[in-house]
Amino acid sequence: MEHDVVDTLISPEGQLEVLSKAEVNKLLDTSQGGLYNIFRNCALAVLNCGSTIDDGKELLERYKSFEISIVQRERGIKLDIKGAPAIAFVDGKMIKGIHEHLFAVLRDIVFVSNEVSDNPKFDMGSTEGITDSVFHILRNAGVLKPMLNPNLVVCWGGHSINRAEYNYSKEVGYQMGLRDLDICTGCGPGAMKGPMKGATIGHAKQRLHKGRYLGISEPGIIAAESPNPIVNELVIMPDIEKRLEAFVRSGHGIVVFPGGAGTAEEILYILGILLHPDNADIPFPLVFTGPETSREYFVQINQFIHDTLGPEAQQRYKIIIDDPELVAREMQAGIKQVREFRKSRSDAYYFNWGLKIDQEFQHPFAPTHENMRNLSLHKNQEVHLLAANLRRAFSGVVAGNVKDEGIRAIEKFGHFEIHGDKEIMGPMDALLASFVAQHRMKLAGKQYTPCYRVIQ
Repeated sequence: MEHDVVDTLISPEGQLEVLSKAEVNKLLDTSQGGLYNIFRNCALAVLNCGSTIDDGKELLERYKSFEISIVQRERGIKLDIKGAPAIAFVDGKMIKGIHEHLFAVLRDIVFVSNEVSDNPKFDMGSTEGITDSVFHILRNAGVLKPMLNPNLVVCWGGHSINRAEYNYSKEVGYQMGLRDLDICTGCGPGAMKGPMKGATIGHAKQRLHKGRYLGISEPGIIAAESPNPIVNELVIMPDIEKRLEAFVRSGHGIVVFPGGAGTAEEILYILGILLHPDNADIPFPLVFTGPETSREYFVQINQFIHDTLGPEAQQRYKIIIDDPELVAREMQAGIKQVREFRKSRSDAYYFNWGLKIDQEFQHPFAPTHENMRNLSLHKNQEVHLLAANLRRAFSGVVAGNVKDEGIRAIEKFGHFEIHGDKEIMGPMDALLASFVAQHRMKLAGKQYTPCYRVIQ
């Protein structure tokens, strides 16, 4: 099937540092060691914004002829784009938000490669080194703003949600926008787009012209969750673990909407961190919310957390059903506590240095069949470490559902096998089965075939 495509040549608007010849060569290097493939795939995902694809493999196969190259000029660079999805253009001209996002992708991929990954200054074997790298990537992207009071709410939730849940997430965003709260999400569709859309209206009514709509993604997931054009600050982190750390270090509170395996992964990540003994006294507002029709979803999540991590974990969040105003007020009050706590310790408002994040939450997890089979899913370990391993299990399910390499691995080797204690595997199987039954694994209209098998 033919899809409408456009060829174009674009220049950066605003300021993008001039790239050196070495940087350009690295990007144009199509070999495995080069950056070209990662840059091309992320650029294609950005240009595919607004489409109904949530499958990295399908996107790459649909636009096989897509090419993007950097043209070096004396006064800077241009991007030469061939075969771009026509959805990114209006009357032949690229949508401005998408134009900005393309150069954000370029900025982050070049910067991360040159200044972080290939830089011996960052000790990626240590907790401090990894956190330092997250800080530098965010700072280079202009995300860390020292003169602002805390007001950034991270919103998590599924890309595949129904209309009632989407409208509810928009209403929550609107109520937060009216209260001068800014929004940070994973930047894709569904529960990542709704809060931003709502907040833009709330900000407009309050005549707040500097509303921030921060989107944080990573190369493996960006094709499934193309950044929506409301995002006015886009950051591409190198992997899912640094993406999650960027959320909790830069945000001042978290609202979780209904979602699937990726949302369960995010919930387990934040709970695992908050359950670490060193973080017991750190205020961090965490609210799970959805419309009345989603009540059962949160009952299941709450039960799963009780059965696996225990009642202590349940103390770290509040569940609010069908009350957007209360969610916004809860966040406002919680962030006020965060401000007072940080002020009393002279901590930065723009980056949460005080949060202890265990290495188990930082090291990238490769969801191979072997790694999934060998996960330590038993009760005979500290609760925050169990949370880390449960997060990895859900991360593997996400990879098998939507990531290009994950889908190909499932096609080649069959289902991921997840083993563990019966009292953990039972609740996990039930939760995943409920996600499938509620169509939370793929976008509406797509038939879902499980990529995993839970073995009790």
